[in-house]
Amino acid sequence: KEKKKKIRSSRVDGTRFLCDVLMGLKKPPPVVASASAIGFYGDRGAEFLHDNTEGGKGFLAEVCCEWEEAMKPLYSRQVRVSFLRISLVLSPEGGGLKTMLPPFRIGLGAILGSGRQFTSWIHIDDLTSAIEHVLTHKAMLRGPVIMASPNPVIQREFAKTLGKVLHRPVLLWTPGFVLKAALGEMAEELLLSSQRAEPANLITTGYKFKFPQLEEALRDLI
Repeated sequence: KEKKKKIRSSRVDGTRFLCDVLMGLKKPPPVVASASAIGFYGDRGAEFLHDNTEGGKGFLAEVCCEWEEAMKPLYSRQVRVSFLRISLVLSPEGGGLKTMLPPFRIGLGAILGSGRQFTSWIHIDDLTSAIEHVLTHKAMLRGPVIMASPNPVIQREFAKTLGKVLHRPVLLWTPGFVLKAALGEMAEELLLSSQRAEPANLITTGYKFKFPQLEEALRDLI
């Protein structure tokens, strides 16, 4: 409970503080790109998720909803607010990929749960370029913007592709009940949930992904 409280506070209270500061300015910025996450959608199986798909259920979905609400008072100041619903960001310097690399490099990479849950991801270079696109594009993107490659993959494919790039077999399987026993709610929310997100707003406004396919993204990073 204490960990969840800290997670919620770091996102919601911090964003609310920033919003209050911006609201107090005589001339607030014309556009604000506010971080959020595709956890907003909750566990949705194989459903195609678009920018305006309604929010899901669960702790992370609730946090993301409150996170975005905290910045909405800026609407009254005619500020264009974009909510960046960020997927798994691939970078060897941090985040999920950095955590995965050590076990995969020694042949201990595993398929998690059924392996059929969808993983939406984005190369770090595409994330930064897409943020610039949101801030500067003439289409004036506002509201939710999914920050993910147009090609999400199931977890089994993600694991197999990472093993292929590292020239290591992926022979292990960790059942869902084992993950839940070890990690509880965190396993359900982070490892076993499924989000098949499509970055429709980015694509329709002309953003061109540098790394739309998982294998080429991993080869570039590793």
